[in-house]
Amino acid sequence: MSSALKEFMSLCQTRAEKALEQRLPPQTILPRKLHEAMRYCVLGGGKRMRPMLTYCTGQTLGINLDELDGVACAVEFIHVYSLIHDDLPAMDDDDLRRGKPTCHIAYDQATAILAGDALQALAFEVLAHDPTINALPENRLEMLTVLAKASGSQGMAGGQAIDLESVGAKITLPELENMHIHKTGALIRASVKMATLAQAGIDQEARTKLDQYAKCIGLSFQVKDDILDEESDTATLGKTQGKDKENDKPTYPALLGMAGAKLKAQELHEKAIESLSIFGVEADLLRDLSLYIIQRNH
Repeated sequence: MSSALKEFMSLCQTRAEKALEQRLPPQTILPRKLHEAMRYCVLGGGKRMRPMLTYCTGQTLGINLDELDGVACAVEFIHVYSLIHDDLPAMDDDDLRRGKPTCHIAYDQATAILAGDALQALAFEVLAHDPTINALPENRLEMLTVLAKASGSQGMAGGQAIDLESVGAKITLPELENMHIHKTGALIRASVKMATLAQAGIDQEARTKLDQYAKCIGLSFQVKDDILDEESDTATLGKTQGKDKENDKPTYPALLGMAGAKLKAQELHEKAIESLSIFGVEADLLRDLSLYIIQRNH
């Protein structure tokens, strides 16, 4: 990881943590258990990859980071809600997330379902009303549409449904990519796209190229996750290692072999870099981030 990215990543994580804490309901107000569970799942953990993408995109486009806090929080609330629900016994049945017990283990299944539901609702409340978002009304409306589509049946929820249907099945590489374009990629693309809507006058070509970049890193992120699920360990990952293989889920290493999966990640990184060719040094953090995604160890 470059020193510039390391510094910016630390800044983003600190900034996101503070912004998230400010927008979460305090656990001192009713219903206390629900608010406590929401804060337990959101705060004090995670790479904050999606907020960081929002901030990095803003940096590339010259947008003040103060205007992106609400956007970054909205996308992270959706992400955490999805993790809470994915970990439930009816889904992936995981008991470890971000190095600590999952929500339904720390609390109970009913509280976990409600915490996820509440975080999803909070994400859209933040996008609709957060005073730090200075976008034009039509752009704010488009942000809401982008996040809703990325979260729903044509995005993340649909990808999870395909994932569940694929357990134990033999699927093709295009089918696997389609699943992850929805399950993982949709929210990553939304993190970037919403940042491009935060300020008026962003060139359409710039928006298109940034979306192409986000599509590539959304897939490379999942390829690397599949690789780490086989090569890393539970302590490093902060979640149960080998879970996909244990559950007989289709993965890139299973379809392409480990060497093929690593080559696929590299190819996607190169396509992501090519998408940024219209930008100069202002996009270096995005370039560094793409490389980090395929080189990370957790």
